[in-house]
Amino acid sequence: MIKMIIRTDTVEGFFDRAKKAAQKSDRGEALKKSATFSFEDPQEMFMVLSEARRRLMLEVMNEPKTITQLSHKLHRDRSAINKDIGLLEKIGLLVSQKISNPGHGIEKMVQTVAPKIEMIATLG
Repeated sequence: MIKMIIRTDTVEGFFDRAKKAAQKSDRGEALKKSATFSFEDPQEMFMVLSEARRRLMLEVMNEPKTITQLSHKLHRDRSAINKDIGLLEKIGLLVSQKISNPGHGIEKMVQTVAPKIEMIATLG
């Protein structure tokens, strides 16, 4: 995926975008390689995408990192990092995989689902 878009929008806006994409596909036009995640309420978007979670996403945007690396870099507790990663994985913004760390067990490697994440909030 090239880009992930996080936005505020209404149900009607969602269906309008879906209809336009379907019409474009019917005409045989190529669709953009992106995915959109919508929130109806801007406040909910900002709660889910708090400053700490945005900083976490920025850290793994260009290069995957382990929980340990993120904990040190962001000066946060491992349990808080794990909790945020779980939420961001649940909504589809991050992915993680367990990797072997010889002599130290297993670590979790975290990365974003796309190299670019665009956030759009519309008030009113």
